[in-house]
Amino acid sequence: MFVGLICGGLLTSGGSIKAASNNVGYNVSAKIPSNQIDKQNSFFDLKMNSGKTQTLQVKVFNATNEEIKVKTAIHTAWTNSAGAIEYVNPAKSYDPSLRYKMSDITKIQGNKTLTIPAKGTKVVSATVKIPKTDFTGVILGSWYFERVDSKVTGTVKGAGNLQSRYSYVIGMKYTMKQAANPSMSLGKVGAGLSNYHRGIIADIRNTSAVIIPNLKTTTKITNRDGGKVVQNAKQENVQMAPNTTYSYPMLSGKTPLAAGHYHLHMVVKNTDHEWVFDRNFTITKAQANKYNNNSADNSGVNIWLLIALGALGMLILILLILLIIYLIRRKRRKNDEEEEK
Repeated sequence: MFVGLICGGLLTSGGSIKAASNNVGYNVSAKIPSNQIDKQNSFFDLKMNSGKTQTLQVKVFNATNEEIKVKTAIHTAWTNSAGAIEYVNPAKSYDPSLRYKMSDITKIQGNKTLTIPAKGTKVVSATVKIPKTDFTGVILGSWYFERVDSKVTGTVKGAGNLQSRYSYVIGMKYTMKQAANPSMSLGKVGAGLSNYHRGIIADIRNTSAVIIPNLKTTTKITNRDGGKVVQNAKQENVQMAPNTTYSYPMLSGKTPLAAGHYHLHMVVKNTDHEWVFDRNFTITKAQANKYNNNSADNSGVNIWLLIALGALGMLILILLILLIIYLIRRKRRKNDEEEEK
């Protein structure tokens, strides 16, 4: 936990990226091919056809005076629990409607860890193989780069695991034929935990191969046993990646989850489309106890307080060790001075 608190990070999305400073040490730039849809975009925004094979390239420049290593990977985009399109971290699972993952049809050539000489450049290539298909719409993902040889940022002896992580992503969007018509559905609804916080989690599914932007959700949850409204939730600026599931957490905060029979009414819309979902669901006593007991919202269990106390304890331990070392050296120095006299 202490390591996690003091480690830094930097993430930048885009195509042609300049290093923020010598702390980053490198930058990346996409070589835009002729089938780029919008030449103003610095990421790969490509028109693709069934059965097409193409090689894409990215130039990596080392701005430092020493050799560096950068690892690279292809990721498939998805919608994270914050309602944003995630390009950096791969998903644990994907929506069943997803026919083609970016990571399956785009493969990096050669070694996935690049060694770049001081003040030098290296070009990394990836091969795109579009299968023979009747697919219509968008395949979305990213080309991920992360420096893996960053030096230790601390000065404590044995602190070899304290490293800064500097990563870039270059967006990748393949469009085949015309854009697909947006289609959404409601998946499972029930009690759960999101980042250790309890609430109702509703799976909103984009089952179409198109980005659905700027969504606003309005949700009302009522108790079917008495008709009482137990929760109202609103969210704006949700961005749905193609063929993805958004596990939307409606957190209950300090209010514990209660067993019972409930009804969810949800409206999801943007300026062009609107979807209305209704779903009955049940929270069992076992589920309520499980998620209430494991929640960080409990007054008796504060995860962040535990993390802070752990970090404070580690800091005190380090200071104590340094104090002991100082006192030992001071005593030795005093003894040496007495011997000289």
